Amino acid sequence: MSKQLPILIVFVAGIIMIAQYFIPHAASEFVFTYANDFVIVIGIMALPLGIYSLMNQTVKRAGRGGGEAFYSFVTIAGFAIMIVAGLRREWFTTPGTLLQNFFNYIVIPCQATLFSMLAFYIASAAYRAFRVRTVLASILLITAFVVMLRIVPLPDPLASWNNELVRWILAVPNMAAKRAIIIGVGLGAIAYSMKIILGIERGYMGRG
Repeated sequence: MSKQLPILIVFVAGIIMIAQYFIPHAASEFVFTYANDFVIVIGIMALPLGIYSLMNQTVKRAGRGGGEAFYSFVTIAGFAIMIVAGLRREWFTTPGTLLQNFFNYIVIPCQATLFSMLAFYIASAAYRAFRVRTVLASILLITAFVVMLRIVPLPDPLASWNNELVRWILAVPNMAAKRAIIIGVGLGAIAYSMKIILGIERGYMGRG
């Protein structure tokens, strides 16, 4: 029963959400709105579980020692300090407080560093992709060159010709590829959802 009950709940909830999409009625809209609110509540309730899981694994790594022990202690210390610093709401909104300083001088620089590293990874991937080895790679290189020329101050009428070509590239071949990707993602989401509703996929139960 402990295995069948979650599958039954997921099946009933999935069927209700599918049915409400095709029923243009106020009761259907109420069900959809209520379900979304319920999802938010579940997410809030799952937050303490995620915090417990994070700190549990971090404490275990800190206890084992080794190269990760230092970073584990830093994570634990940062977690404790942020909790103490955020106990009062005005400490977050008042400039110059400990919580504001943590966000301004630690969290924001760390986020900027991660985004900067992401930009270098994108540049590296673009360099590898633009190597002219095949016909498709040559087309990709030429298309990227034409699109990037749009931000270059070219003289007229070359600038207008390039802008028209870029608009055509974005509106026709690029849009066709985007639609194909979106359709593929949609079909995959439908298939995966049906597997969950029918009980074929049981990853949410902690099983493969």
